[in-house]
Amino acid sequence: MTRRKRRNHSESFKAKVALAAVRGDRTLAELAEQFDVHPNQIQEWKKKLLAGAEQIFSKGTADAGDTDQAMQKLHAKIGQLTMEKDFLANALGPGR
Repeated sequence: MTRRKRRNHSESFKAKVALAAVRGDRTLAELAEQFDVHPNQIQEWKKKLLAGAEQIFSKGTADAGDTDQAMQKLHAKIGQLTMEKDFLANALGPGR
């Protein structure tokens, strides 16, 4: 008997299978046959989906704050570099 080559499934495929499992209109055995995946694997993807669902909704507000903070740091750095450039341009004189 030959062993099946290890397969790598895409994230979209995993999400589709996990969502089908969450719906609950079919058994794990039926889903396993339909998607040609072991029922334990489907159960694992379902657990990951349910565990990560909370982060999907809470993550959006945290990212906005991080983006604003990063933007403020960048603007401060631009201001500092502009002042240094102007200072050095004046120190070297108009001929340079």
